[in-house]
Amino acid sequence: MRKFLLVVLILLVFLAAGSAWFLVINDPQKADVILVLAGETEHRSARGLELLSQGYGSKLILDVPAAARIYQWSQTELAQKYVDGLPQASLVMICPIAGLSTNDETKDAERCLRTQGGHRVLLVTSDYHTRRALSIFSKRVPGYEFSVAAAYDPREFGALWWTHREWAKVNFDEWVRLLWWELFERWR
Repeated sequence: MRKFLLVVLILLVFLAAGSAWFLVINDPQKADVILVLAGETEHRSARGLELLSQGYGSKLILDVPAAARIYQWSQTELAQKYVDGLPQASLVMICPIAGLSTNDETKDAERCLRTQGGHRVLLVTSDYHTRRALSIFSKRVPGYEFSVAAAYDPREFGALWWTHREWAKVNFDEWVRLLWWELFERWR
């Protein structure tokens, strides 16, 4: 019995150690539209623009929380100022998002995707969020073919999650959200 428990414990340690790698999918495919999900604004938008310049898509949509404010400016106003300063500004669209979860974001994003045409969409999001985002969009937005690209931010997350407190928190939180999606929300 002790040997069995030891084997189980060792197996659990290896599974936990590799849990961060499971969360990350970085498999960008050529698409009609690149959709940068709302949330972190520095690395996600930079990755989306990089993919746009590499020809992964001909248009880019930036999801931006509609109600969020930073001092006296709305986040959509700030995003528009950012886009106006880009050399690719004519290829970038702001999509105001009302939902506060990825699941809710799909509704507003789908509305914006319909205005751009095409059916292949390349999602861009934080590396740890890629597996769940791909699963949610694939389920909630029928009629589109999705792939996903990871935006890496070493301050926020890394595969060796146990070496940094912040990485451990992000890994734990994302696993809780992924399990909640897979076990409950997906079936509603």
